Amino acid sequence: MALPAKSMPFSPSPTVGLPRLDPKEAKNSVQSLAKGLRVLECFSTGADEMTLSEIAAASGLDAGTTFRMLNTLVALGYVARIPESRRFRLSLKVLDLGFNAIAHRDLRATVRPLLQSLVDEVSEAASFAVLEDGDVFYIERVRAGFTRLGVDIRIGTTMQAHRTSIGRAILAFLPESRLERALAAPPRHPMPTVRPVDRASLDPILAAIRADGYLLEASALSTELRLLVVPVVGADGWATGAISVVAPTTQSSNDDLKARALEPMRAAARHIARAQEANGSTSFVAAS
Repeated sequence: MALPAKSMPFSPSPTVGLPRLDPKEAKNSVQSLAKGLRVLECFSTGADEMTLSEIAAASGLDAGTTFRMLNTLVALGYVARIPESRRFRLSLKVLDLGFNAIAHRDLRATVRPLLQSLVDEVSEAASFAVLEDGDVFYIERVRAGFTRLGVDIRIGTTMQAHRTSIGRAILAFLPESRLERALAAPPRHPMPTVRPVDRASLDPILAAIRADGYLLEASALSTELRLLVVPVVGADGWATGAISVVAPTTQSSNDDLKARALEPMRAAARHIARAQEANGSTSFVAAS
């Protein structure tokens, strides 16, 4: 899998602006708090680390106000100074605020809006699945508008993991003992088509997925569809699920699908992994 990307350089963008409060509510608001939150929001622009001047430019605050806001946030533990530099970054404390909110929600409810956002961005259908014994279990699926594909994977569908693209993306990032159990587990619903399942055939496929960090291939269910799959990998480096995006071969080439969807899918996978970790569990509740 590719190494984690380095911090993105700051790119000047239009001022995000201060919150606009209803005049009737302004008298009950605290503008200094609004300014402090605006400073925190600057870190959501894609830059992991920023200088005081970059933060001031992004927030629309003057340098003096930005300096005071940063000092306060550093003192409270929500922002950290990078040693031997003039840069700042969010601390784990501020990240915990978001993760704690996520932890109290059903993780499946978290997956749905993330998939919807992904579909809105890439204009292709997306699915999320997890591993149960030797099968992949489809937790959520979002269509792209009213487009219906030749194969309709429903929520709750199970298939043998090693015979599906989304399943192999999960298997590629499992410890050997867990992989062996998954391959030895009997299928719930055997697929009509047969693919090689011996390790000599499967191992090179899984190794390639690990090296690339994704899988791009024709659908096993329809030659008219191509799939791009990205694993959801936890902090321990093992997969807890996978996201797939499917596109008609007549409308999207391999290069086009990869260019449009790979990075948005990786971002969605990171969000799902963080939600799982915040919940303290990698399990999902299936629809009844």
